[in-house]
Amino acid sequence: MNSYSKITTVKFVNSNQQQAGSVAVLLCSYNGERYLKEQLDSIFSQSHGNFRVYVSDDGSKDSTQELLDKYGDEFRSRRVDRFAGPGQGFAQNFLSISCRDDIKADYYAWCDQDDIWHPEKLARAVTRLSSVPEGVPALYCARTELVDQDGKHLGFSPVYSRSACFRNALVQNIAGGNTMVFNDALMKLLREAGNNATIVSHDWWAYMIVTGCGGVVLYDSEPSVLYRQHGQNCVGSNSGVLPNLKRVRQLLKGRFKSWMDLNIEAMKLVSHNFTPENQSILRQFAEARRASVFFRLLKLKQSGVYRQTFIGNAGLFLAALLGRV
Repeated sequence: MNSYSKITTVKFVNSNQQQAGSVAVLLCSYNGERYLKEQLDSIFSQSHGNFRVYVSDDGSKDSTQELLDKYGDEFRSRRVDRFAGPGQGFAQNFLSISCRDDIKADYYAWCDQDDIWHPEKLARAVTRLSSVPEGVPALYCARTELVDQDGKHLGFSPVYSRSACFRNALVQNIAGGNTMVFNDALMKLLREAGNNATIVSHDWWAYMIVTGCGGVVLYDSEPSVLYRQHGQNCVGSNSGVLPNLKRVRQLLKGRFKSWMDLNIEAMKLVSHNFTPENQSILRQFAEARRASVFFRLLKLKQSGVYRQTFIGNAGLFLAALLGRV
């Protein structure tokens, strides 16, 4: 496979609505009755209308399932299908619905239950993804606008300036799954790895696979989602100094090391598809983690892995010094 890994910053120019390209919206829910209707309304207000919603519900005890059934049975020409989730957390729930062979589309969009999509979200993603050569794995992602539980503006997710590549993906995810839309070539790789892969998060997993295999990352600097911040978030925003410092503390406490253990083990399922260069980077990084302190730092530098900010990189090398990577 040729190496296509790159990051492209795009701004969408509104033009005629593009309906070519079917999209499977993959929504995972769990006790989401408070915000779910607003999210579903935003999905069905998309300017790109060629989509179907597939929901994996992880055993909700509130009215979530009734609300989903109402949308599926009474509205929008039965364009909502509901399945039972595995009950093993959000990452496995997203893997479960993503790996269903009976869900087929040109593109796939992951969806959280409590956000609000901009009306042009799918159109922008499909427009960009349609420019990628057939058979090349491609992932679209975007910034988010942060809002509180009542929809009040709080800020924006950061803009990343360094390249989106496997060296970055090994140690950091740069985009939320709630913004991600990807093509069938990437979905085939995710399904090859399977829904039993033990991973930290589905979006980080996709970022590692698409870059590892030499695919394309299309980064949109314009927000595509209102990302709601509230007490029930599985994963919060990474915007600002305090969240970055929190992640550095996690590095130093060893949480990052346990994440690396999971990710490296999971990548064995699909790394035979990686480019030779990225296979070499993965080996160097794995060797660095096992080496004595001097060679650990040396091999880590040789591998070229990096995070997007100075604070993040400083924390990464300090954690490596302390054996926490």
